[in-house]
Amino acid sequence: MEDEIKFILESTQEAMENALVHLKKKFVNIRAGKASPSMVAGVMVDYYGSPTPLGQVANVNTPDGMTITIQPWEKNLIPEIEKGIHHANIGFNPMNNGESIIITVPPLTEERRMELAKQAKNEAEESKIGVRNDRKNANNDIKDLDISEDLKKNLEIDIQTMTDVHIRKIDEVMVLKEKEIMTV
Repeated sequence: MEDEIKFILESTQEAMENALVHLKKKFVNIRAGKASPSMVAGVMVDYYGSPTPLGQVANVNTPDGMTITIQPWEKNLIPEIEKGIHHANIGFNPMNNGESIIITVPPLTEERRMELAKQAKNEAEESKIGVRNDRKNANNDIKDLDISEDLKKNLEIDIQTMTDVHIRKIDEVMVLKEKEIMTV
């Protein structure tokens, strides 16, 4: 019985941690004004007939806060990389100089900053929902156990504490991301 309780608590903790990790990954894709290689991380390139992540066919750098340079390992991939950037619909207009692709990241307007902040809040809310679902699943698993009602209540309190900690962490990450987005 002790093993089952330990398993429920550990798997719930892990699931809640995963929700936080997932949120941080989502936040990387929400740009905050300065250029970053992660902005094009989701771009897929047609590499000899198979879709391949941009990072596997080119070197991506940010020489300054407003520019992303993409140096393909094979020059014949330049048109495919441009196509991939357009298909990714990330709002960038790539420029080809024959050797590499240069993307100038436009400064964010106030309206766009507000949209990005709203998007970040939605992602944070999705993570909170995930954490609450993890709590619900753990509580349901506890109800199925053949243990005393007092022990069940104590476990539910432990799970609620775990939930509160993770919701607070999500809020902290959200506040930092919102601040990063809104800073001009």
